Amino acid sequence: MLGRRSLSSLNAAILTLALFGTSALADEHAAQRLIQRMNAFSSLRADVEQLIIESDGGVLDTSSIRMLLKKPNGFSWETLDPFPELLVTNGEWLWNYQPDLEQVVIEPWSIEDSGFAARLLAGDSTGLDTDYRISVVEGASAELIDFRLEPVDPAALHSRIDIGFVGEALDSIVLSERSGQRTVWRFTNLVSNPSIEDDEFNFTPPPEVEVINNDYR
Repeated sequence: MLGRRSLSSLNAAILTLALFGTSALADEHAAQRLIQRMNAFSSLRADVEQLIIESDGGVLDTSSIRMLLKKPNGFSWETLDPFPELLVTNGEWLWNYQPDLEQVVIEPWSIEDSGFAARLLAGDSTGLDTDYRISVVEGASAELIDFRLEPVDPAALHSRIDIGFVGEALDSIVLSERSGQRTVWRFTNLVSNPSIEDDEFNFTPPPEVEVINNDYR
């Protein structure tokens, strides 16, 4: 559910995130453990540092983002820097507002349209235990744990997804592409289960902004 800039910022900093250990421990209950952790929250509020790292290790892009999540349908992803952009959905419509272009694009939306990581955040674990080989990387302390997901399908876009926790709190999601690029979302100032009004996931375009309505239904 990421826009043109956000998508370009989604493949980066696995190198700058500690992956909490050196050896992956096979765990037949890893999927259940991950689902249990992801189901522990019904809403999230967090600041996100997004990094994109090229295959040679160079940092291609960094972004500062504010995220709101309210299961099952509310998701807001607001890029603050370097290029302001807002993507917000109520589960039925997706608004993509780009202030510098004075433009908002509105499209129909459903959770099936989003990427795997976003669906998992929203509580949709469909295919988790059949489409991925899951292992657990234990960290230097009991509080650090990384769930490592490797797709069964060799043609899958991502060669690996790492979901890290500190204690019970979500700490990072790292997407490694087969091209060698990597993306990191690192969550800070995270609040689990805050009260968030549904209005946060509806968007009213400002005056004088061009509205492009792509209703293909």
